[in-house]
Amino acid sequence: MSRRSAGFVGVWAEVQRQQQRQQELEARRRRQEAQQARAHQRRAAQEYREYRQAEARRRTEELDAQVASLQGLLASGCRAPAFRAASLMRPEQIQPFAPGPLARPVPMPDIGRYRTESGWTANRRAQAQAESQARFERDRHAAQAAEAHRLRQLASYQREYQQWADAQLADVRRHNAGVVDVCEGVRRKEPDSVIEYFSAALYSSSAWPEGFPRQIAAAYDAAARQLVLDWELPAYGVVPEMKSVRYLSGTDQDKETPRPVTQRRSLYREVLAQCALLVLHELFGADEQGALESVVLNGFVDGHDPTTGRPGHIFLTTVMASRSAFLELHLAQVDAGSCLADGLRGQLSARPDQLTPVRPSRRPRDVGNRVVAHGGDEEPDLYAMDPIAFEELVADLFRAMGMQAVTTQRSNDGGVDVDALDPAPIRGGKIVVQVKRYRHTVPPTAVRDLYGTVQDAGANKGVLVTTSGFGPGSHAFADGKPLELVPGPELVDLLHRHGLRGRLGEGGRPAAARPAPSAPRASDPEPGPPDDHNILGMSWTGSVALDVCALVCRGGRVLSDDHFVFFNNPRTPDGSVRALAATAPDKAAIRVSFDGLPAEADRFVLVAAVDPEANPDADLSGFTDAGIRLLDPGLAELDRLDVSDGRPGETALVLGSFRRRADGDWKFVLGGRGYTGGLEELVRDFGIVVD
Repeated sequence: MSRRSAGFVGVWAEVQRQQQRQQELEARRRRQEAQQARAHQRRAAQEYREYRQAEARRRTEELDAQVASLQGLLASGCRAPAFRAASLMRPEQIQPFAPGPLARPVPMPDIGRYRTESGWTANRRAQAQAESQARFERDRHAAQAAEAHRLRQLASYQREYQQWADAQLADVRRHNAGVVDVCEGVRRKEPDSVIEYFSAALYSSSAWPEGFPRQIAAAYDAAARQLVLDWELPAYGVVPEMKSVRYLSGTDQDKETPRPVTQRRSLYREVLAQCALLVLHELFGADEQGALESVVLNGFVDGHDPTTGRPGHIFLTTVMASRSAFLELHLAQVDAGSCLADGLRGQLSARPDQLTPVRPSRRPRDVGNRVVAHGGDEEPDLYAMDPIAFEELVADLFRAMGMQAVTTQRSNDGGVDVDALDPAPIRGGKIVVQVKRYRHTVPPTAVRDLYGTVQDAGANKGVLVTTSGFGPGSHAFADGKPLELVPGPELVDLLHRHGLRGRLGEGGRPAAARPAPSAPRASDPEPGPPDDHNILGMSWTGSVALDVCALVCRGGRVLSDDHFVFFNNPRTPDGSVRALAATAPDKAAIRVSFDGLPAEADRFVLVAAVDPEANPDADLSGFTDAGIRLLDPGLAELDRLDVSDGRPGETALVLGSFRRRADGDWKFVLGGRGYTGGLEELVRDFGIVVD
């Protein structure tokens, strides 16, 4: 009994010990997990503190680097190479002719590959030889036809390339001749040429930090060989308000230490003095022809006159420097403020941070000839006009239309060039105006940016004025929004109607530069004349195979059967619309020259239909997430247009149509009408007779 009892007690004791060990292990595991959690929290807290401290140091280093850049503005600017007219010359190098696959002749069939010895009888062998000869003749004729087609394409492409190359070379030569004419004008001390040359020197300089303004108004006194100019200076905000940033772990906040006011004011005065000296350095350094005996420089900022409250130019520095005196200076070693005030006897505002002005000794308008004059006296060329003068002209137009309008400062203008106020009740209000002096079509991104500016500024309307025009993507985005787009021809018409002057180039609208023509593939239709075109790339999700087609219409009727572009008719007779092989991410592509469409056409319609051979039982329920990419000739995306999804049972769909506006531009209108009878039913609606 005692042994059995002892055995039972032993087993029970062992069970108890195992449970106790398990509890101890569990407790130890929990303690280890708690220790690990606390260690992780400590590491996370340490990493967070280190991150915040590093971020504070980074911000402080950025502030220090910004101040160092301002302090070394003059020294670094003096190291930049001097402007030379040769830098404006374009090389007469034209992209060489590259025919691509068209350079390879079509291989002719080899008669030796068609001979056959098959057949047991003489009649069978003769029949086999006759069949082989027939196949050879058929393939030879086909190869000869393909080779003739290749040669026609190659000759056409050579003509197209030569036209493009001649135009490019002529443009380069016109540009270079213009540069030579300006240099000759500088040598003859002609005011227009002198102003244009030295304005180019200042605008093209690489010495100025990003974000510094470059607004200029200038005149030239030929008798005194003196250039008089007003130059915009950076505002007080160019000097960082903060001196350093330190992270306080106790409060988990960044402490920003402000820069002492006296230090900030002193640095700002130093920056203004350096700017004035750097402008003089660049002007005299660019003077290869000896046109400048002296320069009068008036530095200004845009602001409100403290005495009147009216907006305008406030001059913070002025100096008259002779060539001989300036070239004796060693700018890399001078104290900018002392050099400007004492060495050159100029004036620098004692309190530029409070816009305390100085009085310029001579202004460009005092010279007696035109200020920054570009274009003819009769009708100024808007393309060649000074950017500031062009913005002032647009502001004058709004004032002539009965509104209040002022141009904004060049820096930190928030994307607004002219602020206008229409006093008319109900329809009036604040208007923000952007000005684009472009020669090519304004991209839709500019219209989107204007819409964002309208919303940020709380304006009633946004107006985008350009010397060029707008594409379908821009009109599609602006539709239904408080935006107005004013293309070049309409701008000229408005100027003339309100007593102002302006023209677009020599004949009203110069031809835009064309990209180099691309070599067609041997299978492409013969190319027509070069034009300015767009590529419409279509994409969608789903595996359904679709035919994407285009119709050139007047109203709801296609102009002719030849103006229906599909798989059996890949181009219109005039070549303004062509089907292309798509490149990823697009699944189909159409090339269209909107300016080349027939004059009677007012709609360009895009449609899609299920391919009955590839998917005989499919419908458009698999046509989803569809879109159209609007691309330029270089395949850069200009805009993206959404289209409607397909619906079950439908086998054809109108994706949308581009419609000609009264001003000649095109606007995209979303489609969405579906057809259950496929492409045949759809084209019947557009007047095409299907046999």
